[in-house]
Amino acid sequence: MGDIKKLKKKYSKPMHPWNKAAIEEERKLKWEYGLGKKKEIFIAASALKHFKDAAKRVVASRTKQSELEKQQLLEKLQRYGLVRAGAELDDILGLRMRDILERRIQSLVYRKGLARSMLQSRQFITHHHIWVGEKQITSPLTLLTLEEEANLRFKPTSALAKENHPERAIMVKENMPNAQNAEEVAIAMKAAETTAA
Repeated sequence: MGDIKKLKKKYSKPMHPWNKAAIEEERKLKWEYGLGKKKEIFIAASALKHFKDAAKRVVASRTKQSELEKQQLLEKLQRYGLVRAGAELDDILGLRMRDILERRIQSLVYRKGLARSMLQSRQFITHHHIWVGEKQITSPLTLLTLEEEANLRFKPTSALAKENHPERAIMVKENMPNAQNAEEVAIAMKAAETTAA
């Protein structure tokens, strides 16, 4: 049975690791999403495979239980923002790797304007600057639901939570290149904070 304390792998590696096209695609994803290791791509691929396998299993069965499982699967993926409301099983089978990577907290911190790049977003998360609601998240791999995404913010005790932090002023200047003086920057920062909240 094994040691219960030993964690099991949450991913599986590709069957053909030396496929040139796959290596190029993984390299592109790693750069685009600021991933630390290819292992993160394998974890996202395994999550995607899990969702697709569940959809295929439900399609093949016509029992009352399979209808319940279909409803639960669709509701779960809607909560995570992977499929729209009223989606069908075909929409699950049409999901791509990028759909999973876009729902990671690392991507969402960057897309919401809390970081200047994917790598900076990763740094803020691992250095304990990011909260989801009242919970501190330190793993960039975490998938967020739409509800959790709405509560994404800087940790209140973090230096980055202050509006006058130099890094936040730089972020606003990059997003608002026409802001000339400190007042315009402060107004833009207020606007950015209200949209992030």
